[in-house]
Amino acid sequence: MEKLAALVICWLAMVMPMGQCSIEGPEEVYNWFHKLPYAEEKVSKLHFYFHDTLSGKNPTAVRVAQASGSAKSPTFFGVVFVIDDPLTEGPEATSKELGRAQGLYGSDGKEEVSLLMAMDFVFTSGKYNGSSLTVLGRNPVFHPLREMPIIGGTGVFRLARGIATVKTRSLNTTTGDAIAEYHVVVIHY
Repeated sequence: MEKLAALVICWLAMVMPMGQCSIEGPEEVYNWFHKLPYAEEKVSKLHFYFHDTLSGKNPTAVRVAQASGSAKSPTFFGVVFVIDDPLTEGPEATSKELGRAQGLYGSDGKEEVSLLMAMDFVFTSGKYNGSSLTVLGRNPVFHPLREMPIIGGTGVFRLARGIATVKTRSLNTTTGDAIAEYHVVVIHY
């Protein structure tokens, strides 16, 4: 019975349309690319807050791996977290949710606390609903201002490239919970 339930769940996951997603088929994507030489580039500016919660009953960042020496490292070198963090309009946790930051980050600095961020900003409301932006870059968390590259996107943000500028708004050094302010500028079609 358990195998049957697992098969049904897998089948539903494959055939059910995903909520808040605007996936087009291969023919529509091909047509979009065919028209690309005639398309104009657009510049979009986004501003939101990233809530990274490691503590409590409902964390949005979970430690999934660490190296044998990570516990002794002052920078937590080798620790990896998977995230599903809310992106909100304002810095308050109760502020309107615009989307989620989904992916992972790992401590990659031996001399300073620095994270390698690999995540998607998945937008679930407003004019960007169903679209995403991909971030891949270094985040030296104790620098007052950081920037990370936007290396792509989906939906409205196909072929996006740009920069995310990040500033820590709050950090609880006991729990690790943090709120970061993001200003994003992207070029897309």
